[in-house]
Amino acid sequence: MANLAWKVGDVTITRIAELEWDVPGMGGEHSFWPDATAEAIGAVPWLTPHFVTSTGDLRLSLHSLLVETSEMRVVVDTCVGNDKKRHLADWNQMHDDYLEKLAEVGWTRETVSGVLCTHLHVDHVGWNTMWVDGRWVPTFPNARYYFGRREYEFWSKETRQYRERLPGWVDEALDISEVMADSVQPVVDAGLVELVDTDAIIAPEIRLTPTPGHTPGHVSIVIESKGERAVITGDMMHHPMQVAYPKWSCVFDDNTQQARHTRINFLEKFADTPTLVIGTHFAAPTAGKLVRDGNTYRFDV
Repeated sequence: MANLAWKVGDVTITRIAELEWDVPGMGGEHSFWPDATAEAIGAVPWLTPHFVTSTGDLRLSLHSLLVETSEMRVVVDTCVGNDKKRHLADWNQMHDDYLEKLAEVGWTRETVSGVLCTHLHVDHVGWNTMWVDGRWVPTFPNARYYFGRREYEFWSKETRQYRERLPGWVDEALDISEVMADSVQPVVDAGLVELVDTDAIIAPEIRLTPTPGHTPGHVSIVIESKGERAVITGDMMHHPMQVAYPKWSCVFDDNTQQARHTRINFLEKFADTPTLVIGTHFAAPTAGKLVRDGNTYRFDV
């Protein structure tokens, strides 16, 4: 899993991958995208070979994006993390070399000045903390952790009604109570969290833009420097097939209708512009441009 890097003006963005995996073909009770079909996916030739395998499996990636400006080092989304008890077997009690990968690109835990979570799902907050001397402690002790206020307040409240309408396997996979206890609350208790609005400016080159639907307070990240622009999607879309089929929602989306509306608006806004779109779960090469393609869109890498 090679590191990837892009320049946006004076800003450097680097992908640090924790895990890459292929999701089996469509159908079945555990399908991530209930509306997707193998026939429809096969009709989009640009998805292969980067994003769909020759056998029709969907390629996904878990990665952080390191955003470095002249004044800040910001980790966007912190994957699953090590030593966490999780229901998904591939994510349970992981022992990954994530910190070593950061060191390979010249980052250490102590030099990170900001941690920015697009939302608070299990695979976006894990390395917020690490297990040291029998307790969870902030991985990045000198950083401010930026959580969306609406996102944090939603997950901090009683979410029983939300969980009751989820398929049982989805509820288990999200591990909501465990995630809040081991990956969110410890950094709150350490006084490192800053709750921000969904359009907050984190740095002159880094700002949030609201992209709700996947979760109530979900945000994407806009990076602008020297007239150039990139957008980190978060889970506003999970796979490039949703560029071609933006109405296909993921089973993990909180509000399916809102998620579809958000994706369509995003595609309409950024298609045929120089904006570099970096998918938070897009397999390598991960970044590309959005292009209108008949009555839909294409992801050009």
